[in-house]
Amino acid sequence: MLQRIKRLLQALPVYALYLRLVKRYRFWVQDRQYPAIYRRYAKHPVQKDKVLFFESSRTELSGSFSVMFDRLQKDGYELHCHFLRHTTTPHKQQRRVCRAFFRDLATAKVLFLDEGTDLLSHIPVRSQTTVVQLWHGCGAFKKFGRSTAEKSFGASGDYMDTHPFHSHYDLVTVSSPDVVWAYEEAMDIRHESGIVQPIGVSRTDVFFDAAFLKKARDAVHAAVPQSANKQILLYAPTFRGEIMDAFAPDKLDLSALQKALSDRYVLLLKYHPHVKHRPPVPDDCKAFAFDVTDSLSIEALLCSADICVSDYSSLIFEFSLFEKPMLFFAYDLEDYFDARGFYYDYDALTPGPVLRTSDAVLDALTHVDAWFDKAQVRAFKEKFMSACDGHATERIARFCGLEK
Repeated sequence: MLQRIKRLLQALPVYALYLRLVKRYRFWVQDRQYPAIYRRYAKHPVQKDKVLFFESSRTELSGSFSVMFDRLQKDGYELHCHFLRHTTTPHKQQRRVCRAFFRDLATAKVLFLDEGTDLLSHIPVRSQTTVVQLWHGCGAFKKFGRSTAEKSFGASGDYMDTHPFHSHYDLVTVSSPDVVWAYEEAMDIRHESGIVQPIGVSRTDVFFDAAFLKKARDAVHAAVPQSANKQILLYAPTFRGEIMDAFAPDKLDLSALQKALSDRYVLLLKYHPHVKHRPPVPDDCKAFAFDVTDSLSIEALLCSADICVSDYSSLIFEFSLFEKPMLFFAYDLEDYFDARGFYYDYDALTPGPVLRTSDAVLDALTHVDAWFDKAQVRAFKEKFMSACDGHATERIARFCGLEK
């Protein structure tokens, strides 16, 4: 009903005029007001120990930030975090957050980002401030940024020209030399600049920490006691649709999986954080399938899973570090390709079977030994994760001059 009312309103000429005026006002704030605030506070000197973390969509620091944050906190840096929550926060409140952020940024030594934002597109960031894009994923899988210009998922090329999402970077960290080209294309960065560097992804350092691995597995067993004596099957798909109206795929037949696999496995469901309304677990599956989206981090799940089922999510690159089986439930591959696209041929890239139906997924899970090829997964890891060795955070901090 609400969607129908929304569509009726959007059909009214006066409503279309209202939307244009609102959009024009937002651009004025972003292009004029925020730069003016920044310039006013940039008259003060940069504070050499001040480091900012900016989260566009989350309410707390993501795994992309947490390792770097913990390191710098131990070293005694002055750390400031700003949370925009652009998908859930009213615009008036967002403007307050942005004004505070730009006042703070004006005297910061380093700014860390983990996704693109057009908020910086017209900000005259001073040369004494280092802007680092840690990014929130590894490898190069589905396209983003400039690579999606004019596609249904992406913005228009004209908008990207006037409000670039990836401006002012001094460093973009990636997981291997093989993917540098993809990030340069997506972020419209010249190769000669040397900005995109294969020095590793900070968030992956935890996967080389024995204490973290044990703590993560203990957390999974505590959250889902049934997992202690069974193998863990992780289903972690990416979202569908637009970011603001993201929804989760619901084609996996949990009841069929429960009947065939519940004696050996528990199924843990981890949906993308953009998804607000997740498919419910059927009543007959509640001793087998558990939605742990809110209760367990993806890092803890990747450490603990025995098999991963995904689709187009970049988490497969991190999971490859463990050299375990993964398979791909890509029931909507053609539609997803048309809307978003991939940097590599999908079938050639994926180090496991690509399946179109839930029945095929079930069959593959009952015959893992027949198709799992560890050498294939290892080659995938070496191609896309070669710079991730447990010391990425150290290298990034050194680049930024954050060493004490």
